[in-house]
Amino acid sequence: MSGGRRLFGTDGVRGVANFEPITSETALKLGRALAFVFRSGAARHRRILIGKDTRLSGYMLETAMASGICSMGADVWLVGPLPTPGIAFLARSMRADAGVVISASHNPFADNGIKFFSREGFKLDDATERRIEELTLEAGALERERARGADIGKAARIDDAIGRYLVFLKNCLPRDLTFDGLRVAIDCANGAAYKVGPDALEELGASVKTIGCEPDGININDGCGAVAPERLRETVLEARADVGIALDGDGDRAILVDERGEIFDGDDVLALMGARLAERGRLNAKTVVATVMSNFGLERALAEAGVRLVRTEVGDPAVVREMRAHGYNLGGEQSGHVVFMDCSTTGDGLITALLALAAMVESGRPLSELRKLRRAPQVLRNVRVRERTPLDSIPEIARAIAAAEERLSGAGRLLVRYSGTEMLARVMVEGEDARAIAELADAIAWAIERRLGASE
Repeated sequence: MSGGRRLFGTDGVRGVANFEPITSETALKLGRALAFVFRSGAARHRRILIGKDTRLSGYMLETAMASGICSMGADVWLVGPLPTPGIAFLARSMRADAGVVISASHNPFADNGIKFFSREGFKLDDATERRIEELTLEAGALERERARGADIGKAARIDDAIGRYLVFLKNCLPRDLTFDGLRVAIDCANGAAYKVGPDALEELGASVKTIGCEPDGININDGCGAVAPERLRETVLEARADVGIALDGDGDRAILVDERGEIFDGDDVLALMGARLAERGRLNAKTVVATVMSNFGLERALAEAGVRLVRTEVGDPAVVREMRAHGYNLGGEQSGHVVFMDCSTTGDGLITALLALAAMVESGRPLSELRKLRRAPQVLRNVRVRERTPLDSIPEIARAIAAAEERLSGAGRLLVRYSGTEMLARVMVEGEDARAIAELADAIAWAIERRLGASE
């Protein structure tokens, strides 16, 4: 049927826009498959939301997705640029049957992606993704299911989506809390949060300095946002801001900068908020969920607060699955995806930022003094690869990994894996000796480069 071809990765379908699988043709087929899988059986047409970030290719893919959905007898609500968690929220609050986000998150503008949410606001489970994938790849699978006549769907634009999302964001905070007098710099990566991010802060009373809020279709994540917080750091120091917020292209993760210009990442947020919620008796099972990439210092910081850390494989979908399975209400990734399940069903960079700012206001202390994480030395190396051959099947790479494990001998952590969204091999080494772990990481990265490296 599909000859082993796969569409879905760790976070939806992603690739270079206008090349398979991110083409108009595939987007149309995905739209048809999605509408078919989410048939409700009710008399009314199904309703599916489509939102996007600010990439130029979003117009092309949005139109194709809408066409496919309508051809299967479902109605489309077009939201326009809005953070990914905003689409998850609207799918729930507007009783849609599903939500679609057209975005490649933190990737360069030439990439794009398509990911789906259920009516409950959660990313789709593996079985549902496989069913959509099968229907998309199988030629003629849905030919007999197309709508006819009055059953064909229609599309409408939702004009008040930003307003609805703003109300939702503010409702995550105590009603009497404001940010009056707080100086905040925000970098929206020229992405989906370029309007709603500054608006939320200003409505809460903050004095806001904006950067990365002038999208032109091709400047998303270009030297700005969560993937490049250096510009935000400079802005915080120059403007003497109390805090800086850097979002990624689709607004589902945040990296903070304290008043001294120091980075405050997802691990820092989990350490702060895990201890804070536990102290208030609001951390379910006194447990925080993170991935294998989180720094060992997070475990130590949480343990000091009487909190347990549970680790999952990489990716916020894995974190959310663990949280839902056991009823945990706080989890996230070092990269800035943080899930506050009491507020949202997915990572939300603005909720992360607002709750961190609330901690500053309520404690009367600057962000630098709220830092609880003493980070263990950690080295990350990314190697661009031409293929994803199992790493342990290549003797040279396997030997480098084994040598590193032996040298660490229980006094550190080693993780070597492929990225789920890019053609990269990632090497992470933790230990007490910064120079030693850098040497180990370099040795493994060099072995991968020699055998699997992609030519520039």
